[in-house]
Amino acid sequence: MMASFAAAARAVPTRASSRPAAPSASRAVVVAAGAGTPIKFAKSGGDRRRDRRVLRAPPARVASEECTPPSVEDANLTVVVDGASDPANTVISVRATNRPGILQLMKMTLQDLGLTVERTEVDMDSDGVVSDTFYVTGDDGIRVEDPYDLANIEQVVTFVMNAHYLKSSEVSRPTDKTANIDNPRKKDMLYSLMDSYIKNDVLAVQKSIVNHVEYTLARSRYRFDDFEAYQATSLSVRDRLIESWNDTQQYFREQDPKRVYYLSMEFLMGRSLTNSLCNLELDHPFKEALTQLGYDMENLVGKERDAALGNGGLGRLAACFLDSMATENLPAWGYGIRYQYGMFRQELHDGFQHENPDYWLNFGNPWEIERPNIAYPIKFYGNVEQGDDAQGRQTFLWSPGEEISAVAYDTPIPGWNTPNTINMRLWSAKPSREFDLESFNTGDYVQAILAKQRAETISAVLYPDDRTYQGKELRLKQQYFMVSATLQDIIRRYLVTHGDDFNEFPEKVALQLNDTHPTIGVPELMRLLMDDHGLGWTKSWEITTRVFSFTNHTVLPEALEKWPVELVETVLPRHMQIIYDINWRFTQELRGIFGDDTERIWRMSVIEEGENIEKSVRMANLALVASHTVNGVAAIHSELIKTTIFKDFYEIMPEKFQNKTNGVTQRRWLAFCNPELSELITETLGTDAWIKELDLLQGLREKADDAAFQKKWAGIKLRNKERLAALIKEKTGMDVPTDALYDVQVKRIHEYKRQLLNVMSIIHRYNVLRSMSSEERAKEVPRVCVIGGKAAPGYDMAKRIIKLVSAVGDKVNGDKNIDDKLKVVFIPDYNVSSAEVIVPGAELSQHISTAGTEASGTSNMKFAMNGCLIIGTMDGANVEIAEEIGTENMFIFGARADQVPNLRRERWNFDAPGGFYEIVNQIRGGEFGWADFFNPVMDAVSSENDYYLLANDFEDYLRAQKEVDIAYKDTARWNKMSILSVAGSGKFSSDRTIRQYAEEIWDVKPMRRPMPTATTPPKPYAPPGKL
Repeated sequence: MMASFAAAARAVPTRASSRPAAPSASRAVVVAAGAGTPIKFAKSGGDRRRDRRVLRAPPARVASEECTPPSVEDANLTVVVDGASDPANTVISVRATNRPGILQLMKMTLQDLGLTVERTEVDMDSDGVVSDTFYVTGDDGIRVEDPYDLANIEQVVTFVMNAHYLKSSEVSRPTDKTANIDNPRKKDMLYSLMDSYIKNDVLAVQKSIVNHVEYTLARSRYRFDDFEAYQATSLSVRDRLIESWNDTQQYFREQDPKRVYYLSMEFLMGRSLTNSLCNLELDHPFKEALTQLGYDMENLVGKERDAALGNGGLGRLAACFLDSMATENLPAWGYGIRYQYGMFRQELHDGFQHENPDYWLNFGNPWEIERPNIAYPIKFYGNVEQGDDAQGRQTFLWSPGEEISAVAYDTPIPGWNTPNTINMRLWSAKPSREFDLESFNTGDYVQAILAKQRAETISAVLYPDDRTYQGKELRLKQQYFMVSATLQDIIRRYLVTHGDDFNEFPEKVALQLNDTHPTIGVPELMRLLMDDHGLGWTKSWEITTRVFSFTNHTVLPEALEKWPVELVETVLPRHMQIIYDINWRFTQELRGIFGDDTERIWRMSVIEEGENIEKSVRMANLALVASHTVNGVAAIHSELIKTTIFKDFYEIMPEKFQNKTNGVTQRRWLAFCNPELSELITETLGTDAWIKELDLLQGLREKADDAAFQKKWAGIKLRNKERLAALIKEKTGMDVPTDALYDVQVKRIHEYKRQLLNVMSIIHRYNVLRSMSSEERAKEVPRVCVIGGKAAPGYDMAKRIIKLVSAVGDKVNGDKNIDDKLKVVFIPDYNVSSAEVIVPGAELSQHISTAGTEASGTSNMKFAMNGCLIIGTMDGANVEIAEEIGTENMFIFGARADQVPNLRRERWNFDAPGGFYEIVNQIRGGEFGWADFFNPVMDAVSSENDYYLLANDFEDYLRAQKEVDIAYKDTARWNKMSILSVAGSGKFSSDRTIRQYAEEIWDVKPMRRPMPTATTPPKPYAPPGKL
């Protein structure tokens, strides 16, 4: 029986017809069978109805977009499928206008239909029309004869060929109805110069790449290396992004919808080349174009440096959200800082973390667009003078002591299956005057460059060490720099279409604060409205409280950001005045509610002060007061903040509080980073609509017990493990076996995430293995334990934990007496690109924070989505993952969140299991070396110091680990759990999260730009003659 036909090339390019993809056979729709309804071919003389199997069809709105016939068809196209004339083969004859890639496209399509191409005959006539004949058989080695199957082959090939032809057509671009050009002839001329989109056939792609080699990079088109090929390819892709970006923004200007602006100090984007090509659905023509030029796409992808614009989950969440905002067609922008060096590049020397600058911009960033014409003044220090205007109203004039410029850099963000492309705008700090030539000429060389250096320092490094006053000052300046430039930019855009009338501002603008970092934007918006645009306090406050919403990402009181009042008064004197005014009005309201309950009013005040307390501004309280909505990021987190850190606020303003469980983009974190699994899912479901509608993964449940399917599933996991083993070798020089269980914990190093608990479990496993005979060890499951993550430069305890991981690894990996049953690896400089290999290759992922400390976590979602099983506590999003995939498919342990406070109070009296202190004593005793260095780490988990309850959860953790070993030995059970993990991941798409934000917080509607149609047929590109 032939392999099932698994949704071959889409009937219509899923991007705009301006940029149709080279349809691959994994993206077609069988029209005769109905959208999303795959078939099996019948054997000769067989009953085809008996062999049919119908899978879930894609949602109607997806199917309707996919099944629209191409708007331009090849007039020369004929497809004849003959199942009778040749005794051994089915003969498929195709006559079509010649375009690059036809032969390869046909072979790919036939292969994905389950057909074997036995031989091919090709020819071309004098009119540039090709005549190709393919002799094919089914996977049983005989020809296909069934009339129904032959008709389906014909329709699929016809759709694929017309879609390929359409890709090369001239497509008219929309005119700009908002362009302010008085002369109609000039406007018409400007339009006619670029009235069609760049073509996306293989030849056009090659021309574009080579043009950039010669004209942008100034290299010879006959001699350019892999890095230059990467740069030229990226610029070629960016050209197409810019077309879409410009037309999307033009459409937004014409429609004037409400827009959402996402303010975040981090955007951990990862590499852009693969993501952009796949979202644009141009991966096939670009790969083929590069292959013909002699370059390997995978090698070029490896030349791209990760954008050093974030550190951990906060930044990666923001990146996923931008991808989903684009895919959901929201009129949205992201705003942040263009860090010159990022956080740092992590290196390990003798097991110690060393921080080095991440020179990710040294060789340029082909994805960004510098906007030197878009720059805003940013002020610091100085004094504020009070006066009155002509109407007798009080005015404030801020005379700054320092002024710099914020210059915009734009990065287009494409959506998937949409013509929309949105924007991430990052700000770079520049001096207001580039160079003090007068000082230089008078011999004061140092002073001449100091101003430039001071300005550029602001956007140099993500999260500078704030243990010193200077570090705190720099962080505050960074945050203000970002929000001031952003708000000036947003107001400027609003005024273009609305003049000086701010009445509609809340109807056109939504501002989302990603954590407390951008909260200084509250007094900045008030300052801009009152001091620069002349609005009164009441109107300004009404606008401010209607546009801001706030996402909280912590349940730890110590993680809530505070700034010393003295610092704010010095750096931002006008803003401190406004904050005092906001707080005075707010506390007056509280007195009206609570009377003389000064303790409660003190807890809720924006200003914290008291005996032996540094007078500070509580940024979370300011965000709560000024925002119309406050949300947590997981169900358990959203409930905890109501009863703990924000309890007082929830009791008087419960309507502000919502939950928005985080998600991740399944495109980067499954479809693109795990292509083999992605293809198997598409084949099994009969559609790739799951790349947009992740709930369709539920259709995998019926395959969970299928032995043949499990075998395919396990084979893909093994090949992903081989990729991970190669990465480990590249990063550490260490060889690891691929027949072991790959046990992974990769995330920011922090005590509450409990990497230390994982290390102690590894030591326990090592002790047990050492005590066994060779015969007993042979029965044990071999493990490769992988840990990775960065410690903040000022976080001493986290750095000691990294050293402990390395020390334990040195001991374990060098012990030949445990028969290679255990390996310990620390992967340095963990980033998005590393994660794209680690996540598909992992089999067990650890999410073991103390219950009630992790707000959500998103790496757990990525691992579960790729068939990796989770061992973890009922904390953060683990709770909802367990609800979706079932606790029987996870390894749950540990105290619950409601038990933790009491356990902490009684920790001093807790009788820890003997094995726990045996390990503590091993470490203190120097078995892993560096005893004195590790003593503070052991002190932190001893008796009442054990704030994160490692001792309390240790025994139950070992029980869960034993269950892991038992399950892993049962291959069928493990594979079933893995399949069900993926099948239950539908909820954890960031598309779902963003839809909820848009509908329930921002009140922003999707705004998909119209898809232009092809109007001019392409011309044959090749000379006539025999091929």
